[in-house]
Amino acid sequence: MNKSILREITTKYQTPCYVFDTDIFTKRAQRVKAAFGDKVGLCYSIKANPFLTRYLPDVFDYLEVCSPGELNVCETVGADTHRIIFSGVNKTKEDVSRAFADGVAVFTAESRKHLDLINEVSAENNAVSKVILRLAHGSQFGIDRGELCSLIEHREDFANVQIIGLHYFTGTQKTKAKTIEKELALLDELLCELEGKYNFTASHVEYGTGLSVEYYKDFTEETELALLDEAAAFVRSFGEKYPLTVEMGRFFAAPCGYYLTSVNDIKTTDEINYVICDGGINQLNYYGQNMAMKIPPIEKLDDKEGELTDYCLCGSLCTTADILVRKVSLPKLSIGDTLVFSKCGAYSVCEGIAVFLSRKLPAVCVYSEKSGITQLRTQLDTYTLNCGGVVN
Repeated sequence: MNKSILREITTKYQTPCYVFDTDIFTKRAQRVKAAFGDKVGLCYSIKANPFLTRYLPDVFDYLEVCSPGELNVCETVGADTHRIIFSGVNKTKEDVSRAFADGVAVFTAESRKHLDLINEVSAENNAVSKVILRLAHGSQFGIDRGELCSLIEHREDFANVQIIGLHYFTGTQKTKAKTIEKELALLDELLCELEGKYNFTASHVEYGTGLSVEYYKDFTEETELALLDEAAAFVRSFGEKYPLTVEMGRFFAAPCGYYLTSVNDIKTTDEINYVICDGGINQLNYYGQNMAMKIPPIEKLDDKEGELTDYCLCGSLCTTADILVRKVSLPKLSIGDTLVFSKCGAYSVCEGIAVFLSRKLPAVCVYSEKSGITQLRTQLDTYTLNCGGVVN
């Protein structure tokens, strides 16, 4: 993104602030679609960045929602609820009823209880709901393979549910296309078994590739897109055989995000130059709170040249853990300078420890060449959430 745009945002809306470039988001989604081909559908998992929900490009067939709050997001921004795949490991009857009322396209079931709830709510509404069963992969998510097969064998017991296929997601940040090949082969083998033993033919297979985003080693797109193209061969092949939808969040959203934070203090202790920023690890999170010893893409906002100096970049929290970067060389910094962290379009805005120390939430802006800068959220107080008995 052009630095002049970031300067304008800093001046108008102050720091800390997130900026999401919707042109970059659209370009990445279109690139994935081109790699996977027209036969493979795309699903955006909004947990990666809910602010992008209202800016979904046309290449997306579905959006994945994993909580009642995310349903609120979709309702508020006017998202097409008929394109929602309603997922999540913890569903209550209230959640299912609300999703049903919103007219979601497909429910996922991660347990027998989920299937019972969806069937019950659908029966109460004299309707039949479409469901995909999530296959477990060594975690609390999904249904054991044996139980999944049993549910499909006895699918007629659920008169108000139509089991249309499977959901399979094993994790994020996969760096090898061979992993995706193996997982799709496992799905293929299971689907063949379901058809052979139980006369079940899937009409929807949702698979999360979990393609890796390189945050720390190489800040270009080359490595990521090379992995995409290598994995695409296996995805396309599977998509020729089954009605496949690929679900991702991080890979779509990460490249479009910027985080702006200002230098509020600089001091030297035991020959280490400490920089205190107005942001912190409560607001900047690349992957699993993995900061400090890594160096993400970062630069000083102004274009002034200067001798490089080593700094330890710290946030505003009263904990020694609040270190954004343990050691990084930057042009000489002064109080009031702005630092730009890029490639943080996924998770930072919603996954941090936001209310720790009652710090304000950062402002949020989006930018596109066509529409310019739009502020979606001002800086918000969080202290009201930490006052017993206070309701805001």
